[in-house]
Amino acid sequence: MQKKISSIPFSGTPEQEAKLKEVIKRHSDDPGAVMPVLQEAQDIYGYLPNEVQTMIAEGLNVPLEEVYGVSTFYSQFALSPKGKYHISVCLGTACYVKGSGGILEKLTQILGIEAEECTADGKFSLTACRCIGACGLAPVITVNEDVYGRLTVDDVQGIIDKYQD
Repeated sequence: MQKKISSIPFSGTPEQEAKLKEVIKRHSDDPGAVMPVLQEAQDIYGYLPNEVQTMIAEGLNVPLEEVYGVSTFYSQFALSPKGKYHISVCLGTACYVKGSGGILEKLTQILGIEAEECTADGKFSLTACRCIGACGLAPVITVNEDVYGRLTVDDVQGIIDKYQD
C-alpha cells in the first residue's frame, strides 16, 4: 500500500525545528545518517511531512529523493499526522476473509478520509495494517489501545460514536 502525503497544512513550531537542527548536526558526519535522523524527526513531529524531509535532506546534504525513499519504504514512518484517535484496520488474511475490507470501506465513508489520512480536525486517523496478531477475534480494528473484534460493518458507526467528544 502506497503511503499518502498529508493534506493537512504543516504547523511545526520553532522549538521543534531547533530540536531537528540539533539532531541533524549531531549526525552530520555519520554515514547512513538518514535513517536515525528520520527516526528522531518522527519522534519530534509525530510524522514526516515534506517540510521536515526537506530540512533533513538539506541539513545532511543528501538528495531529497533519498530521504523520501527511506521514509516511504519503512512502515515505521508516517507521512501524515496521527489523529487523537488512531484507528487501525487489520487486513491480514484472517481478518480480510471475515470482512475487514468492508469495515475499512465503512470507516472511510463515515470519516471522509482514506487509509493513511487524518481528518481535518485532527480527531481521527486511519491506517490499514497487515496483522495485529488477534486472528481469533477476526475481523479486528484498534482505536488507540482499544481492541474491537468479531466486527461487522454494522458495528462501525457505534464504535466511532464512542469517540465523539
